[in-house]
Amino acid sequence: MIKIEKLDDTTYKVTVAAASDTIHRVTLNSNYHHKLTGGRVSPEQLVQKAFEFLLERESNTSILSRFDLFEINRYFPDFERAITKRLA
Repeated sequence: MIKIEKLDDTTYKVTVAAASDTIHRVTLNSNYHHKLTGGRVSPEQLVQKAFEFLLERESNTSILSRFDLFEINRYFPDFERAITKRLA
């Protein structure tokens, strides 16, 4: 289970409930949000889909505890293409 909590305009607390629960602090700026979604979905929905993407590739305990959403593309070069496809 993934729980998203908005902390401020650009920061989200993400709790992943699994065998070992984890908490992540994720930042997302409005320009990157718009680039990936065209404004069609909320930032919270984008963060949710991004975590679904990550959890398909690694365990929640392997996900960084703090990161900016744009950093996912550094580790997984197919992220932007995959996430825009999921949100279409």
